[in-house]
Amino acid sequence: MDEEKLYAARLYAVRQRPYLATALFALHVVESRRVPTMAVDRHWRCYVSPGFVDRMPLEELAGVWVHEVSHLLRDHHGRSDRFAAEHELTGPGERLRMNIAADCEINDDVFGDGLVRPEGTVDPQLLRLREGELMEEYLTQFRLGPYTVGYAWLDCGSGADGLDREWELGPDGANALSEQERDAVRFRVAQGINGNPGAVPAGWKRWAEEAFHPPQPWRKLLGAALRSAISGAGEDYTYGRPARRSASLPGIVLPSLRRRPPQVCVIVDTSGSVSDAELGSAILEIAEIVRAVGGRRDLVSVLSCDAAAYVTQLCRDEGIPLLGGGGTDLCAGFAEALKGSPRPDVLVALTDGQTPWPAAKPPCRTVVGLFRREHQVNENDPDYRPEAPPDWARVVTVG
Repeated sequence: MDEEKLYAARLYAVRQRPYLATALFALHVVESRRVPTMAVDRHWRCYVSPGFVDRMPLEELAGVWVHEVSHLLRDHHGRSDRFAAEHELTGPGERLRMNIAADCEINDDVFGDGLVRPEGTVDPQLLRLREGELMEEYLTQFRLGPYTVGYAWLDCGSGADGLDREWELGPDGANALSEQERDAVRFRVAQGINGNPGAVPAGWKRWAEEAFHPPQPWRKLLGAALRSAISGAGEDYTYGRPARRSASLPGIVLPSLRRRPPQVCVIVDTSGSVSDAELGSAILEIAEIVRAVGGRRDLVSVLSCDAAAYVTQLCRDEGIPLLGGGGTDLCAGFAEALKGSPRPDVLVALTDGQTPWPAAKPPCRTVVGLFRREHQVNENDPDYRPEAPPDWARVVTVG
């Protein structure tokens, strides 16, 4: 294999995308004649076909370097595994579809600005898809068929779709990065992007902002609560839209059930035991909750709460003022939330858990997001143990 050309292409890629340098140099090259082009496994090995290196121009080869390392940085293997488990997808055909969707996510950020797009590269427009979306969104928009037949050869390895290959060395092979080493690489890259965001594509900026502060999947976590709230709120009838059964009863107009959108109230613990970073995470979570209810800001209210509750205006996701800084008593926040008009259908409390809890179950669905704590410490009481959230709340870990 022409290693001089291969490594020269990597150096060229580093010059064009300096914020990816740590990740590019973390890849360990493995020569393989069983790989169609270049591929990566989930352990940060890069498998390279000698023939592919020979026939590719150096500038295009540099783009492939960036393409492959993008799969690993964006955790496409882990995300593919989770998507497959959630949707009960099996077989190599579905994994090929995930590889295509992952390529659609990253290719609009890889090529251009000094990196040449090789012929045959996956392009969302060729699949009649919009650019700038995530792998999971693309997977809901296409199936294997006439538009994808030209990509049947595609194989970026388990690092792109989570499916182990026979030619991969596996977790016990040489030069595998540990999980901690992989996280360290991602952290360094995210730091570099956040430190110089002006020269970075929008997709990478979005990734860097969320890489180590990923919002909880509120669309899934609140799904049951919102569906319950919607069904419970649909108790009023309206003649503005007649019921379907009216057609079977000539001369009689039956009212239809009117379903009121659910109201969500978010209580944010702003006591002194909550750090600024955790408050920043809370703002990210609020933004995700707004998206989970269809972007309707009027359906989401926010309360800051330490020992007292403060009503917060939801203007822009990035401009939410969170007041507090004293002791902690979220009971005041719950009481204030239930005074609201209209009364919330779903309550979400974001807290470190060091708080008293209401004695009675609120008359609505409740989700508690706990900020991660390795150890709970109270310097005035070494034996202190925070009270666990009550059984009537759905509890998830934030951050």
